[in-house]
Amino acid sequence: MSLDAHWFSEADKGLALSLRIRKKLHEEQTPFQKIEIYETDSFGNLMVIDGCVMLTGRDNFIYHEMMSHPVLYAHADPGNVLIIGGGDCGTLREVLRHPEVRQATQVDIDERVTRLSEAYFPELCESNHDPRARLLFDDGIKFVQEAKPGSIDVIIVDSTDPVGPAAGLFSTDFYRDCIKALGAGGLLVQQSESPLLHTESIIRPMHDSLRAAGFHDPVALHFPQCTYPSGWWTATMAGKDGPVTFRREKAAEQKPFETRYYNAAIQRAAGASPEFFRKALLG
Repeated sequence: MSLDAHWFSEADKGLALSLRIRKKLHEEQTPFQKIEIYETDSFGNLMVIDGCVMLTGRDNFIYHEMMSHPVLYAHADPGNVLIIGGGDCGTLREVLRHPEVRQATQVDIDERVTRLSEAYFPELCESNHDPRARLLFDDGIKFVQEAKPGSIDVIIVDSTDPVGPAAGLFSTDFYRDCIKALGAGGLLVQQSESPLLHTESIIRPMHDSLRAAGFHDPVALHFPQCTYPSGWWTATMAGKDGPVTFRREKAAEQKPFETRYYNAAIQRAAGASPEFFRKALLG
């Protein structure tokens, strides 16, 4: 990360993203990570954690919608949803748009992410007081280990990059615990980085670990995310009992809420992978 002449820049693998900023709104070091909030010139407020862009006010809706709606419409009855991470609460808000969801539990290790989101991204936190929402500030890995077997329908892993507190969320042991916690037909979705930059280093090992833990046929959903490295991102879905399918396609076509990016056609298209990516995952 660099801050020079009113620009914030994040570099990764020889590529840099820069956002022009107006001012720094907040900075603190929590027991887990360094959090900074900036006001940008054209992307609204910006949250940075340990030097990496987490979200902006302008484009976060793409990420949050793709982390929630595809997996919920792929499950027959997503009544009990667990979100690991997701402290900015944007994914929680999208999950709770679904009337089928009876409870959504969000477990993030760092409460300060949520409190700063409430202050600087209040639109993402508008469902925090929904009676179906349960916000816990604890270790998500430990929570899954101790979850009642078969008690969860959908697990959404909305984590930072696989370093620091989030490293264990990409491990075979964690995925085995997820298998145990999921009920029949249970699904997992996890943010899985950039196909252009991280296929060999993160995405392929992640898919291998999911299979080793017992998940079936992981599938990557592709979507644009212009403020993340390369501007191209993925979320990976996997099923406990079989391949992931678009089980409630008609319900998605008739969804009772507004979205800005997601629709049924996007879900059908997002699972299509380019040749270089498909071949890399085949090994």
